[in-house]
Amino acid sequence: LLDYIPGFSGYSSWITPPVSLFLGLAFALLCGQAYPTFNKKVSKYLLQYAVVGLGFGMNLHESLASGKEGMTFTIASVVGTLLIGAFIGYKLLKMDWNTSYLISTGTAICGGSAIAAVAPVIKAKESSISIALGTVFILNAVALFVFPTIGHWLDLSQHQFGTWSAIAIHDTSSVVGAGAAYGEEALEIATTIKLTRALWIIPVALITSIMSRKGSHKITIPWFIVFFILAMIVNTFLLSDTMPQVGAAINGLARKALTFTLFFIGASLSVDVLKQVGFKPMIQGISLWVIISVVSLIYVCMF
Repeated sequence: LLDYIPGFSGYSSWITPPVSLFLGLAFALLCGQAYPTFNKKVSKYLLQYAVVGLGFGMNLHESLASGKEGMTFTIASVVGTLLIGAFIGYKLLKMDWNTSYLISTGTAICGGSAIAAVAPVIKAKESSISIALGTVFILNAVALFVFPTIGHWLDLSQHQFGTWSAIAIHDTSSVVGAGAAYGEEALEIATTIKLTRALWIIPVALITSIMSRKGSHKITIPWFIVFFILAMIVNTFLLSDTMPQVGAAINGLARKALTFTLFFIGASLSVDVLKQVGFKPMIQGISLWVIISVVSLIYVCMF
């Protein structure tokens, strides 16, 4: 926000998405969770608005061209992660099925959004939802710091890093944050592939509903993805030729909103959340995360 105050823009350059998340984490761990309900609502809706705003800085044709290469692997990784997650959590670790399935779904698709969409379908208990969200959130926070570092260490291209982060990082916020920290092209590719991946919420929730007779058949549709696509269409066919400064301004504001959102997301983590997660869910979450990260990294390096 300092960018919009005359004379203060130079002081905001150090506030990157990872730094913003770290400040939120530090605040929560040192001071505890302040207004957790408010934090949850603000981070949820502000993230969605920010993602839609990012669409005003993207070209539809370029985004589709850059994202289609990862679609085949995205499909394979979603199905594979769900199967491997069920095996590790339910078979090996003997965890509760709902908790194991929510962690697998969050890892396979798009973190907290997928968990929130599938939970009512299987009528998961609040404890299972909290454990799954806590597990995914902790790994999201780690990924935002670790992935750009590994990307630079391996000298990954913008395209490679964008594809890798979109597949291997759980939540949309951390994917966009990591992409923004790595570069413009990485951000565009990561956002496009991740939001396409997030559309898998619908078929996964539908299939889960059919297989779970006791569950609810109400499915949450991620409408912000639709608005993101509409924003790209408007920018590509209307703003880019006539008023490019408008799209650039909205996109710039969205980037600031994303950084601001990551502070609220970081502030949602507390010592109580860490204690609640427990040993087995973290083992499942980390195992799945390592597998999908390594396999997807090999994929992007080969192609």
